[in-house]
Amino acid sequence: MKSKFQCVALIGKYQALASGASGASSRCALEDVADFLLTQDCKVVFEQDTAHNMGISTHPVLSVAAIGAQCDLGLVVGGDGTMLGIGRQLAHFGVPLIGINQGRLGFITDIPFASFAATLAPILQGEFEEDHRSLIRARVMREGKCVLDALAMNDVVVNRGAASGMVELRIEVDGHFVANQRADGLIIATPTGSTAYALSAGGPMLHPSIPGWVLVPIAPHTLSNRPIVLSNITEIAIEIVAGRDASASFDTQSLASLLHGDRIVVTRSKHHVRFLHPKGWSYFDTLRQKLHWNQGVA
Repeated sequence: MKSKFQCVALIGKYQALASGASGASSRCALEDVADFLLTQDCKVVFEQDTAHNMGISTHPVLSVAAIGAQCDLGLVVGGDGTMLGIGRQLAHFGVPLIGINQGRLGFITDIPFASFAATLAPILQGEFEEDHRSLIRARVMREGKCVLDALAMNDVVVNRGAASGMVELRIEVDGHFVANQRADGLIIATPTGSTAYALSAGGPMLHPSIPGWVLVPIAPHTLSNRPIVLSNITEIAIEIVAGRDASASFDTQSLASLLHGDRIVVTRSKHHVRFLHPKGWSYFDTLRQKLHWNQGVA
């Protein structure tokens, strides 16, 4: 049967190089997936940075914007970091994404590479579960002007400087003062990001269908400062009150050096990321597998 997806873009690890064992392995993996897609009557293109980094010249190459305009599907071969990067860029085009895991955990690149052909075949025929993930829009405001505007699928993190003490942050929700908090930092995570840094800092896991965010303090000075779950239709503002060399990161990609008085304003993006999973996929299966739940239980 002919695939329901006529033009498929392949995206690999942006930082992988064509030389070396790791780069060669990644290049072979991408070529294997491309060969399989051709057997399914798909037109295969490569994202331009992937093709350049891997030294691939046997297939057409497109920019991310062109992929968004021309492709029906994006296939990410790599880890969650690769998926986060391309997910943010393709979100406003509405192109669905499938993740083939060549990384470590793989919460959102959930198809094992060893079984990609058997798993992909029915998905390409239209047998899949669709999963939408919300995005955060974060703006760094300085003296009333926006100096950085970024998207995040996982989290926005405000951190203290590497060599300094705690930062003091003023937190507001929908214009209402919540608290001044002294800590090593603060995480605002989506449900997707709730299993990343926020989980390591003691936050709860949010099911992807929950329209919420979790605020998680990092090593707070006052132990009564605990994680809190908020609706994602709220506007959260974090102001830098005290502390040196504070910074903000957005999915660990975009960094901003912050000054006293700077405000990080967080709202829900109007865009979301579309993931496709094998038929019968369950979020709880992913948690059980990746977090090693029930190991040793008969």
